[in-house]
Amino acid sequence: MTPSESGQVVLELERLRGTVETGFARVDGQLALLVQRSDQTDKQLDDHDKRLDALEKNRWPLPSIAAVTGIAALCLTLYEKATAR
Repeated sequence: MTPSESGQVVLELERLRGTVETGFARVDGQLALLVQRSDQTDKQLDDHDKRLDALEKNRWPLPSIAAVTGIAALCLTLYEKATAR
């Protein structure tokens, strides 16, 4: 290999190195963006979980109130039947 060919190989290798470094920098930036979006999604999921838990805690008395109302209506009906005789 002549010195001029050796110089061209070195030059091409340096260009290739620059291209690879640029590609890695681009991929690294895209990965950082994906990690940021993943973190935001995790925060949104945590927020939704907290809100759903709060809704479930506030909802629990409704079936109890319905049961008490049903029992009260049954007792009132039985009382009316018993006193009507």
